[in-house]
Amino acid sequence: MTKIMKITFISLFPEYYKEFKSHSIIMNALSKNLIELETINLRDFSNNNQVDDTVYGGGPGMLLMIEPIVKAIKFSKTKDSHIVLVGPRGKTLNQNKVKSMINIKHLILICGHYEGIDSRIKYYIDEEISIGEYILTGGEIASMVIADSIIRLLPGIIKKESHQEESFENNGLLEYDQFTRPIEFDGHKVPKVLLNGNHKNIEKYRRQNSIDKTIEIEIEKKGN
Repeated sequence: MTKIMKITFISLFPEYYKEFKSHSIIMNALSKNLIELETINLRDFSNNNQVDDTVYGGGPGMLLMIEPIVKAIKFSKTKDSHIVLVGPRGKTLNQNKVKSMINIKHLILICGHYEGIDSRIKYYIDEEISIGEYILTGGEIASMVIADSIIRLLPGIIKKESHQEESFENNGLLEYDQFTRPIEFDGHKVPKVLLNGNHKNIEKYRRQNSIDKTIEIEIEKKGN
């Protein structure tokens, strides 16, 4: 089988990705040559190993300099590249966005650090993506979230039927509750409808359970 997608991570800490590439679905995809994962060390494109500096106009912390990042982009970029800055100003990642990215041949993910990146980065990227409204110490974890969510949908990675019923795949509904042995544990029983073999009733139960779970979570979100 031929490679479907190449993903390049531009990062100050490329060692973060060693474990990411060494387990489960990602490892299997690499072994089948369905994907290629590349890590670019930003410091390799800096002068005197400097990648950050103080902020013009004053302000706390340090800012990633534009020059090393642009050099790293130009080094890895091809005609098929789609360049994404992982950062808080971007559109929030969701399943529809993930699906829209599965046909990209070469995805470049740029990981921010410190107080962020020189804002002139906007002239060198295609878009910015956020994974949520909270703060991380760097963009590496977020970049792995984006990569993982895309990789698992690529053809040949996971059987299609395995993810069709997952949360957010079924008209935006959360996945229904699921159970396995034992039938009773610590006083908690598996719903009887799942044990009687009536597939029509099981399907009806699961559909309603998905709707109930989704409504419950949306109410909690509004309460927060």
